[in-house]
Amino acid sequence: MNRRHLVALAALAAGAAAAPAWAQSNEIRIAHIYSKTGPLEAYGKQTQTGLMMGLDYATGGTMMVNGKKLVVIEKDDQGKPDLGKSLLAAAYSDDKAALAVGPTASGVALAMLPVAEEYKKILVVEPAVADSITGDKWNKYIFRTGRNSSQDAISNAVAIDKPGVTVATLAQDNAFGRDGVKAFGAALKKAKLVHEEYLPPATTDFTAGAQRLIDKLKDQPGRKIIWIVWAGAGNPFKIVDLDLKRYDIEIATGGNILPAMAAYKNLPGMEGAAYYYFGIPKNPVNEALVAAHYKQFKAPPDFFTAGGFSAAMAVVTALKKTGGDTGTNKLIGAMEGMSFDTPKGKMTFRKEDHQAMQSMYHFKIKADPAFAWGVPELVREIKPEEMDIPIKNKR
Repeated sequence: MNRRHLVALAALAAGAAAAPAWAQSNEIRIAHIYSKTGPLEAYGKQTQTGLMMGLDYATGGTMMVNGKKLVVIEKDDQGKPDLGKSLLAAAYSDDKAALAVGPTASGVALAMLPVAEEYKKILVVEPAVADSITGDKWNKYIFRTGRNSSQDAISNAVAIDKPGVTVATLAQDNAFGRDGVKAFGAALKKAKLVHEEYLPPATTDFTAGAQRLIDKLKDQPGRKIIWIVWAGAGNPFKIVDLDLKRYDIEIATGGNILPAMAAYKNLPGMEGAAYYYFGIPKNPVNEALVAAHYKQFKAPPDFFTAGGFSAAMAVVTALKKTGGDTGTNKLIGAMEGMSFDTPKGKMTFRKEDHQAMQSMYHFKIKADPAFAWGVPELVREIKPEEMDIPIKNKR
C-alpha cells in the first residue's frame, strides 16, 4: 500500500473518530439516576416527571441551551447503593454525561458522592435528604436542590417547639430517619425530647414501637407529641388507632406525598412543616408547574415533582451562566452562591456546602371533603434566613 493510500486511510479513520465527538459537542448530556423501581419508586417517578417538565419550562420548550441540545439519560438504581455507584460511573465515563441528577434514597447518594469526586463531575442531589450528603461526606462536586434533614427538622421544630411540650420520635432505622431525628432533637430549644424509637424501614406492624412510645409519654405533664419521620412503604399513622387520645398524645409530622397524606385526613388540626404542597407557594414557576401537570395528568403535582423541577431550574440557570460550557470548574464557579427560581420561590446554593437554602411551610391540617388527603393549610412561610441550618462539611 503506497503512502497516499495510508494518508487517505488515516484521514478516513480520523473522520470516523471525529464524527461522534462532533455530534456530541452539540449536546449536553445529563444523567438522571433514581429509583425507577424499588421501595421509593413513587418518589423517583415524580422526580423524573418534574425534571423533564422543569427542563422544558426553563428552556422555553426548546430543550436547548446556547445552541446545545439537552439530552437526559435515565438510569434505575432500584434503591441499591452499589448499583447507584456503578451507574453513576458509567454515566460519567461511557455516556459522557456532563453532570448528573439524583438519586432518590440517601443510602444510594452516600455511595455516589465519591464517584462524582473521582470523575470530577457535578452531581445535583435531588431528593435524597440525609444531612451527611452536604455534611461530613460532602465534596465540592456535590450540589443539593433537595432539602436536607436539618431543614426538615428545624422547620418542624419551629412548628411545635413550645414550652411545656414533651416529644418522642418515631423514625426509620436508616440514614434518613436517624439524621432526621438528630437534627430535630438539636433544633428543639423549649420542648423536651424523651424518647427516640427506630424501626426497620419496611415495618408494617407498629404496635410494639407505639407501645414503647405511649409508655414514655403517658405520664408526662402538658402537651405530648409523637413526631414521625418516615418514607416509603408502611403507614406509621396507624398508631392513632391505639387510642392515643386516651393519653392526650398527639401526632406531628412533616409534609409528604399526596397518597401518604390520605392518613392525615383523620388528623385535622395536626401541625408540622412541609417542603412543598402545590396549593401553598404563590409564584409564576409554581403556577406553570401546576398548570402543566394538570394538563398532562389531570392531577396536581406532588412533593417530589416540585423537587425535580427545582433541579432542572438549577441546571439550566447554571448552563446559561456558563454559556453552555460544561467544564466542571466553570459550572462550580457559576453555581456557588447562585440563586435560581423554583416552584417554591427563590433558592440559593450556599457557598460553603452547596446546600440550597429554601423556604419551608408551617401548616395545619384541614379535612376538606373535596380532597382525598388532609389539606395542609399555610400557617406561615418559614424563610431560609429564619432557619439556622448548620454547616457540617468541615470544608
